[in-house]
Amino acid sequence: MICSICKKGETSVVDSRPTEDGTAIRRRRLCICGARFTTFERVQFREIMVVKKSGRKSSFDRDKLSKSIYIALKKRPIDTETAEKFISRTSRALEELGQSEISSNTIGTMVMEGLKDLDPVAYVRFASVYRNFREEKDFVQFVDKLDVYKKR
Repeated sequence: MICSICKKGETSVVDSRPTEDGTAIRRRRLCICGARFTTFERVQFREIMVVKKSGRKSSFDRDKLSKSIYIALKKRPIDTETAEKFISRTSRALEELGQSEISSNTIGTMVMEGLKDLDPVAYVRFASVYRNFREEKDFVQFVDKLDVYKKR
């Protein structure tokens, strides 16, 4: 494993244990430069290709999914463990579809539905990018449709 600090591949595993949901192995590593970092080892059931709106295809990237979810959750009261469980559930759900090609629309909808239950603000943030909101009225129309805010 390459160290993210010194970029050398001379690291050793200090601690290894399964994640809470049992879908990955968490490894604490120590580099010869003294840096410590965590890696995760997950089973990849099959190669999933994401079909973009333009028709272009690319490999499913869990890190890209994770990054977009963390951006939506930024400064929200959701701890890292809860976020990681959500990301793992979403990835697993995509794999369980049993399809080798999945549209980006399917992935976006799945993430939005999950965020709706997890955190309404993160849901709106993700939707604003996913649905490509351009003006304030786009936000207002979207939020007006939410049951969460109608209850208040």
